[in-house]
Formats: sequence, C-alpha cells, structure tokens
Amino acid sequence: MAADDKLPETIYDVNTPAFLLDLDVMKKNVARMKETCDRLGVQLRPHMKTHKTIELGEMMTDGTKTCLEVSTLDEAEFYASHGFDDILYAYPITQQKLDRCRRLAEKLEKFHIMVESPESMEALKTTPRGSDKLWSVFLEIDLGLGRTGVEWDSDMALTLAREAANCPGIDFRGLYVHSGDSYGAKGPDQIRQTGKKNTDKLLQLKVRLAEAGVTCATLVMGSTPGCSHPDDSMAQLDTFSPGNYIFFDAMQKRIGSCEEKDIACRVVCRVISHKKSLNKMTIDAGFLAISHDGMELGLPEGPVIFQGHPELKLLGMCQELGSVGTQGEPLDFSKYPIGSLLFVYPHHSCATAALYDKYYVHSGDKIDGIWKPTRGW
Repeated sequence: MAADDKLPETIYDVNTPAFLLDLDVMKKNVARMKETCDRLGVQLRPHMKTHKTIELGEMMTDGTKTCLEVSTLDEAEFYASHGFDDILYAYPITQQKLDRCRRLAEKLEKFHIMVESPESMEALKTTPRGSDKLWSVFLEIDLGLGRTGVEWDSDMALTLAREAANCPGIDFRGLYVHSGDSYGAKGPDQIRQTGKKNTDKLLQLKVRLAEAGVTCATLVMGSTPGCSHPDDSMAQLDTFSPGNYIFFDAMQKRIGSCEEKDIACRVVCRVISHKKSLNKMTIDAGFLAISHDGMELGLPEGPVIFQGHPELKLLGMCQELGSVGTQGEPLDFSKYPIGSLLFVYPHHSCATAALYDKYYVHSGDKIDGIWKPTRGW
C-alpha cells in the first residue's frame, strides 16, 4: 500500500476533503433493489457508472459478476479485465469505437452495444464483428426526454428496429430506455405515475414493432427513481438498469427516491475560516470536492445536505473552497470551530464520486478499506 493509501482508523482521521462510503447502508440499498426486482419478476442489470469499482460491481451483481451495464468503454474494459461478463455498453455507438467494442466482444461471452440512429446502424453494417459472429444490439428509445435515442412514436423507430432485426450481422436483442423524466417527479406517487406512463409507451412501441414483424425479446428501463418506486405495470418489462441507488444523494432525497438514512456517500471536510462580519464560514471543499451540480438550481436550502446541521447552506464554491452560511438566521460560530469536521451529502453522487481517485469505506465510524474506481473513457 502506497504511503498516501495508509488506512486511517476512523472517518475522523482521514485527510480532508475525502469521499466516504457507508458499507452497511450500501448493503441495504443493494438488498432493497434486489427485493424490488424479485417481487416484480424482472432481471436486475445494475449500472456501474456511479461508482466504477470492482467491489461494488461484485456486490450489485450478487457475487455473480455477470449482467451489468456501463457508460464508458473504459468501464467495460475494466470490468472485463476483472472477470465480469454479460456487459451492456449503454451509450450510442459510433464508428470510432467499434474496434474497441470488437475486442471486448471477442473477450467476453456476452457484450452488448446500443444504436439510436441510421449512422450507428450503418457503422455496424459496414463493420462486421468477424469470425461469423454477430453484434448483440439494443435500440435506444427516447420516450420524450430529448437526450439520446430514437423517438418512440416515430417511423424511424420502426425502420431502425426492422433493419437491426433483418441485418445478418446483428443479433437484435430489444429496446433500451433511460426513464430520465422520473428525475422531475416529486414523491413516490409521481415517480410511479412516470413509470406507468413510460412503460405504456414502451409497450405500445413493442406492439407496433410486432405488427411490423419485428420481435423484441427484451425491454430494458433504467433510472434510480423509477426503479426505486416502480409502478406495478413495470412488471411487464424484462430488465431494470438503475445505478445511482447504490449511493443515492441529496437530489434523490428531494425527488422522493430515498430517505436521508439511505444516502451511503458523504464528503467529509473541515471548517478552515470564519467570516463573522458576513455571517459565513469557509470549508476546505470546493467544486473539485463536491462538484457544481445543483448550484444552478438556486434551491433555498442549497444543493447539498449538511448531516446533522439543517440550518447550514452551501452558498458558493471556488476550486478548493466552499462558502457556508445559513438559510437566514445568524450563524452560531461556536458550534463550528476552526478545524472541526462537517459531513456533506452531495447533490449528485455520480458527479461527486467522479472527483475522487479513492473512496474510504467504513462500517460505523471504523474505516474498513480503500476502494479505487476506474477513470477515463
């Protein structure tokens, strides 16, 4: 173990800022999602993009190291090199990435890619896998989010699905949806309503495709809010592919996906300066420790949650410093002496985790280990 990886005894002994993961909370989050999928009778294909670690890959796949999802080819190569299989690269494919995909497909028993445009379909047609093997392909569908994917009610969705099903070099697996509009919901009831609406749209498309002679073997839907509080109609889907549920965060709490006790990640930082004349103090965690995500929302309470201190508000950040005040009342500086620790639930755990090259994993206050994520694309 390198000198900078020396294991601190407790969460109070780490150099700040640092990223903490509560092992007991993560285990509960994993068990809850598995129970949800088992109850509905759907396959869980957990997304690795939030944490990008081997340890959590094993935990989220129940030790099987199979049936997972990634958002970068670096992640796919990382997991493949550590004995994982049945990996879905859930990202629109382009010609430039097919050589790396071919190598992964040769190494793994099952490797799946995603198309969403005529250009991506043409790239597959003109770049065969070789050795008489087929590209395993999902068609990404846009249910109205407007990010990536072909519009669910468009003629192009039929065209691309028909091409994929009829192309001799492609094994057409089915439809993939990111139910991103669930992030606009407020509370479990609205989350379930969004899940029902999106499931209805996906099933309507499946019927249209069947009428056109195209069979969809698998319907995949992801998003932590939707999969955390699924509508019963979502039992008609085949696979859930959430990822953020392993950590959750302040954003998920506001949506209603989780409670504060379910948030498994924290940034630990120190108070390093008092500005009594301005009713604020400074912490040693700026946007390179917390990320800017959520600051643009202008939330009255601020984007993050200070554990045990609901009166505190993150006012702003520069690279290495954060400015902390209150939501209007005078700040009691005696409660926050210079050098004291604060524990922050980030607004968006995926963005915050991406800032760290190691995570401190703890049970209770005791540090159990250091886990290292992969980085890159």
